[in-house]
Amino acid sequence: MAAVTAAAVSLRSATTTSKSSTTPSSSHCTFPSSARRGRALLHIRAQAVSTDEAPVKAKKISKKQEEGVVTNKFRPKEPYVGKCLLNTKITADDAPGETWHMVFGHEGEVPYKEGQSIGIVADGEDKNGKPHKLRLYSIASSALGDFGDSKTVSLCVKRLVYTNDQGEVVKGVCSNFLCDLKPGADVNITGPVGKEMLMPKDPNATIIMLATGTGIAPFRSFLWKMFFEKYEDYEFKGLAWLFLGVPTSSSLLYKEEFGKMKAKAPENFRVDYAISREETNALGEKMYIQTRMAEYKDELWELLKKDNTYVYMCGLKGMEKGIDEIMIPLAAKEGIDWLEYRKTLKKSEQWNVEVY
Repeated sequence: MAAVTAAAVSLRSATTTSKSSTTPSSSHCTFPSSARRGRALLHIRAQAVSTDEAPVKAKKISKKQEEGVVTNKFRPKEPYVGKCLLNTKITADDAPGETWHMVFGHEGEVPYKEGQSIGIVADGEDKNGKPHKLRLYSIASSALGDFGDSKTVSLCVKRLVYTNDQGEVVKGVCSNFLCDLKPGADVNITGPVGKEMLMPKDPNATIIMLATGTGIAPFRSFLWKMFFEKYEDYEFKGLAWLFLGVPTSSSLLYKEEFGKMKAKAPENFRVDYAISREETNALGEKMYIQTRMAEYKDELWELLKKDNTYVYMCGLKGMEKGIDEIMIPLAAKEGIDWLEYRKTLKKSEQWNVEVY
């Protein structure tokens, strides 16, 4: 893992610069003078009404980096055929499950933004002889890609293997296809898709990122843009705070990269890990992501009251409920209904969730 991420970082030297009107026709019929006067009055009134324009509803201006976003350029029936350039396991051998980091070449044909996803259609056919259905994966690289030339896209994929109720070993079709890819192999790519997880425009924003396992993918893309890349029109000066939950320390993802970011920008980047099978809190409870967040609950609540704080959540669905349990009593102390307040945050694009 260290060698892979170091290679990716060392390859990075890219810098981004980056009303028509109609005239009523006259009637050929003859009307009495009184009727003509009435008709003329009616005509004048009609003109007056027709020239009044309906009020134009103000277009909502997004707080996110939506400019130039492309969606659904490629679809399952006509995917882009990319090339696997790199595929390496990034969890230790004793980790509970394998997670792989892979880089696909797309020659600049799959333009995407940080926070979007792509679809993958695995080779082969299903049991009915039909092509496999696509599976969506959050993109784990910035728009420039791991090699800095805007011609690659990266994914972070956990190999799905489990035993069903009949005692049979079941392998996820798409995840195993991806984890087994060799450099040089073709891969069918669709998309890109999604606007929910796009980064905020404000370079001074506080961005709180909550991830479990491979839910780290979109946040790696955020953080590379913030701390490993240079742009003429974007320089992050806010606070990026990452909470990452994993079962064991051997399954921590991209830890070396995050360590370099912390060393480079200690005032702008915070990272807290929650390792559920190895750590407990003061009450002896397992350290899940919401358990770790509870240690900073007052600080987090104060941040959530600011209009330039954005929360992004990606990973297991259960963590959202755990976060609600932290915030409900804190908000109640100030007479605020947390669930209603969360809806307000959602409406203002400050609460962004992509869970499964």
